[in-house]
Amino acid sequence: MEKDNAKSIHKRVKKIIGQLNAIDKMIDSDVACVDILIQINAAKSALHKVGQIVLENHVNCCVKSAIDSGNIESSLDELARAIEHFSRI
Repeated sequence: MEKDNAKSIHKRVKKIIGQLNAIDKMIDSDVACVDILIQINAAKSALHKVGQIVLENHVNCCVKSAIDSGNIESSLDELARAIEHFSRI
């Protein structure tokens, strides 16, 4: 993974961790369930965006490299598996 992408992903993951910690505190602080659900959805969306970035990086780096080296069939199989995993998020 490229260093710029890794740095961006680390930053996003730390923000998500902060969101999850805030949700945890909200549960014990008598916050309305709807407000907690809003924050859960925000964290879920942020995590989905991280998945998009990782998948895009996989295509641009790993798959492209494998195709360039002649491993087209295996790289397409790996891409299909990556997409399948991402679609479960």
